[in-house]
Amino acid sequence: MNTLQARRPHISEQANQYRGRFAPSPSGLLHFGSLIAALASYLDAKHHHGKWLVRIEDIDPPRELKGASKAILTTLEAYGLHWDEQVLYQSKQSNSYREVLHQLQQQELSYFCQCTRAQIKAIGGIYQGHCRSLNLEEKNSAIRLKNTYGIHQFNDIFQGQTLCNKQLAQEDFIIHRKDGLFAYQLAVVVDDIEQQINHVVRGCDLLEPTARQLTFFKTLACPAPQYGHVPLAVTSEGYKLSKQNKAPAIDDKKPQPSLLAALNFLGQKPPTDLELASVEEIISWATKYWQRALVPKQSEIIID
Repeated sequence: MNTLQARRPHISEQANQYRGRFAPSPSGLLHFGSLIAALASYLDAKHHHGKWLVRIEDIDPPRELKGASKAILTTLEAYGLHWDEQVLYQSKQSNSYREVLHQLQQQELSYFCQCTRAQIKAIGGIYQGHCRSLNLEEKNSAIRLKNTYGIHQFNDIFQGQTLCNKQLAQEDFIIHRKDGLFAYQLAVVVDDIEQQINHVVRGCDLLEPTARQLTFFKTLACPAPQYGHVPLAVTSEGYKLSKQNKAPAIDDKKPQPSLLAALNFLGQKPPTDLELASVEEIISWATKYWQRALVPKQSEIIID
């Protein structure tokens, strides 16, 4: 799909320069789990002399918390995580998403679907392509991608060779929702292509979606980023720290303790004398001594 590649903004740096990103949704404030993902992506980019971009995934207005987008950026700056280039807001990307949807339709790589979640759950939870050949109309329909690749394994930067659910990876997944909103899988891939992202570091909760995104990149004939997934912080009850679970926001006024805790969580073992250091000194040390090999090769870590 060369037209999508042609619309990328011109970037003067060498094509092979590391370009990473952190892409929070404004459904809540940043918590410790968010900090782990943001810090890992930032340090991996900066240790490799790359660019680190921030993207706000604000394409689901009903789930957004008023003022969260601004608060997220304020928190990142308080923690010494300063981004390169302009912040991209997905809410401003509608034209790009519609163009790709149109291209897919023209190439018969997508179709309208009216199946409900309840119907899919009743047959085991994996969509079986029921609407693929029905030629349904757009009204009251979602749009699904014709999944012709079904990629279900990849080599993860931190976790090594990773296998995903093969049936789920082969599913024709939704790229435009029935309620008129753009689906996550569409938005994230289109934006990664436009921003020329070639490294994605994030939490292990997104391992399964990575398989779909790899399939989508291949469908669009665009190179996929390298993916790296760091462990999730979970409570002793087994709940991951998340905005949906109302995880407490991290402290903007005194970032150092949370920064050091996140570094320890990521296996980086900061020296004790950093306990009295400034945010800038902690980030400088962590950037210099970042080691991928020290990140735990596991999907979850229980925190106190």
